[in-house]
Amino acid sequence: MSSNDSNLLSPSRQLQTLGTCWIVYGVLRLIWALCLFLFSGTATVMFGALLNRVPNPFALMADFHVLYAAMIVLSAVCGILGILAGLALLTGNRSARMLALIAGVLSLSNIPLGTTLGIYTLVVLLPLRGAQLRGRSEQAA
Repeated sequence: MSSNDSNLLSPSRQLQTLGTCWIVYGVLRLIWALCLFLFSGTATVMFGALLNRVPNPFALMADFHVLYAAMIVLSAVCGILGILAGLALLTGNRSARMLALIAGVLSLSNIPLGTTLGIYTLVVLLPLRGAQLRGRSEQAA
């Protein structure tokens, strides 16, 4: 065995590590959603303080509430999907790949941790292997 072979992770070990990362990320996103919810009053006051010279502050405040609620929902959904994807990857469930890909795409907007984990998930789980490509080309012929 060469020194390069010992550095490579086996696919099962790689998926276990990815699953653990998704569980940690999911818990962090749920904590973030809870913090956003708990500090919504403070965020409203801080945003409202900026609106004293705006022609229509009530419309902007309504838009702020919609966007803030969307951020809370996105954080909660990413957290739940992250935990589900992590558990599915650890147990080897059939839906693990699809759940992890959906969680990876949704987490791309969370810089830096979500972007890093989402890109890594897409790189690991999205590409087709050579055998799958050969099988598809033989079926098409």
